[in-house]
Amino acid sequence: MSKTLTTPYDVADHLRTREEMALYLEACLAEANGDAAFIAKALGDIARAKGMSQVAKDAGLSRESLYKALSGDRSPSFDTILKVMGALGLELRAQVAGS
Repeated sequence: MSKTLTTPYDVADHLRTREEMALYLEACLAEANGDAAFIAKALGDIARAKGMSQVAKDAGLSRESLYKALSGDRSPSFDTILKVMGALGLELRAQVAGS
């Protein structure tokens, strides 16, 4: 009997376009249930897909601090979130709840 080889799934490998990144973040926002660290982790997935070094440079942050902020172990400051969103080419928008 042959062994089945598996590899860990990494969503960052599947986020190729800005549209896919935006849809992924939108889905995570819908599922987060107020968990800011969950959203930070989702942004980290997107940043890894785009290239963490480039995102850190574009956001004006060190790569190390960006990894820490988006690890999902903590809730980064709103300022950091806005910088990362801008570096990713994503916008934060508001809509009426339940719409």
